[in-house]
Amino acid sequence: EVQLVESGGGSVQAGGSLRLSCVVSGSTSRRYCLGWFRQAPGKQRERIAALDSAGAAITNYADSVRGRFTASKDSAETTLYLQMNSLKPEDAAMYYCAAGPYGAWLTRPCEYAPNEYYAWGQGTQVTVSS
Repeated sequence: EVQLVESGGGSVQAGGSLRLSCVVSGSTSRRYCLGWFRQAPGKQRERIAALDSAGAAITNYADSVRGRFTASKDSAETTLYLQMNSLKPEDAAMYYCAAGPYGAWLTRPCEYAPNEYYAWGQGTQVTVSS
């Protein structure tokens, strides 16, 4: 069973930066999806970016973070990263990494509803001071 563990969250001032990490282990699938998500109190869960385990490119960035956040993974596909720059108070949320099925039938195989992802980390909290 796939396991994911996030780290790197903390408290920063607006305009500051943080780098989150997610260690992935135990996957039994040859090809699957990986993604970064966030959820603030009272807000809908938002997908930050999605990645194909067999590819290097990021398939999508949310409009709210495009140009400020950068997602990546190492060559062994065991660790995900999320570099967050120019942080704003509205970026404060619990940040999660997740794994899901590879949607070969989709035009964008890793772009689907968050609830379709089958494994989630426990999350890491990000707080941004105004």
